[in-house]
Amino acid sequence: MRTKRTSLGTLLHHVHVSGPLSRAALAERMGVNRSTILGLTAELAAAGLVREEHPAGTTGAGRPSLVVRPESERFWVLAFDVAVDRLTAARVGLGGPILARAETGRSRAGVDLDLVVDRLARLGRELVDTAPPGTTCVGVGASYCGMIRPGDGMVRYGPELGWVDQAFGAELGKALDLGHPVAVGNEAHLGALAEHQRGAGAGVADLIYLHGDVGVGGGILVGGKLLGGESGYGCEVGHMLVNPFDGRPCLCGSRGCLEAETGESALLDAAGRGDGPTGAAAVRAVVDDALAGDSAAARAVAGVGDWLGIGVANLINLFNPGAVIFGGMLRDVYRAAAPQVAARIATHAMPVSRERAGLRLSAFAGDTTLIGAAELGFAPLLADPLVLCPLTFAGFPGGVLWILVHAGWYGRATPHRRWWGGPEPAN
Repeated sequence: MRTKRTSLGTLLHHVHVSGPLSRAALAERMGVNRSTILGLTAELAAAGLVREEHPAGTTGAGRPSLVVRPESERFWVLAFDVAVDRLTAARVGLGGPILARAETGRSRAGVDLDLVVDRLARLGRELVDTAPPGTTCVGVGASYCGMIRPGDGMVRYGPELGWVDQAFGAELGKALDLGHPVAVGNEAHLGALAEHQRGAGAGVADLIYLHGDVGVGGGILVGGKLLGGESGYGCEVGHMLVNPFDGRPCLCGSRGCLEAETGESALLDAAGRGDGPTGAAAVRAVVDDALAGDSAAARAVAGVGDWLGIGVANLINLFNPGAVIFGGMLRDVYRAAAPQVAARIATHAMPVSRERAGLRLSAFAGDTTLIGAAELGFAPLLADPLVLCPLTFAGFPGGVLWILVHAGWYGRATPHRRWWGGPEPAN
């Protein structure tokens, strides 16, 4: 039984990540025969998780392999993204589309757990209440800009606003009261997984994702697995020391950290805008002005790019990645600072380590961490689809269809498939 459920989860994961796939493609990916794929898709279709269609525009002799498509509108998760100055909630469908979203501001006013939970819960309940009838929430995931204890969503340390040991996941779960625990992850860790799974790092087993908000976070994948460290707090690349002698002070208590030299404050101060507006729009304005020829903005971006390049060179020497992906605020900074970053890498990274390290922009702009949060929400469903979606069909109890499937009747003979309303078998 466990092997069958694992196979169901594997098939569902393929169509969730890659989109519609033919039975033939699924058989090749999973290394099984088409009869096995036929049985697995029948079970997932009976649970309502996928549907099978004839491929569009097919002509010629023979019956084409049916295409298996995720039921994106019917099954969805709630995803939340907690950044320093904004809160985002979304309903994300199976397969990854953002079906609906809501956003509100967040002031930089210190420890605000109750406020954050209250606002996210209100946004989440609105998304649930406006979901179409007959659709199902299968999980909840959240991204937070801090160090998260694995397992329970405790924010151990959120330096920008002083969060220490705040029970974010548990409190949000109680406020939502949806019957699902809230899975919480560090924003940059989730961003790395999102880019690897369906973004700029797809197909790259060893990658580094750098996320800029007010500070800088990192997610590192080695062999396709997130590098978490002993307690799950690894990859804090923003606190890698790059300027030890006359570096800017960092919120962690040190000086000259990568975050201190390349974060929002460093850029705005260097551009002479430290007393003005803050946030993503302010950073983007400096970058746009630099690209348009403003000398002060150009010097600021070049200086930040220099330190960013030193940090990336260190990471390339340490991890020999296939890709370094810039997300969040750093996505904007890299657009203007690419020459400085490249020059530092050429000077300080070993040639054999850097030769295959592609420098890339995040594929999802500002939604990378939100998409990563959604994947946390989908994880239980993908691990065991039938736990959350027991088989039902045409009003019959799930157990009846389960017996028919595992007796080998459903999907084996054309008369039975026609009686259940399914399509005729196709290769």
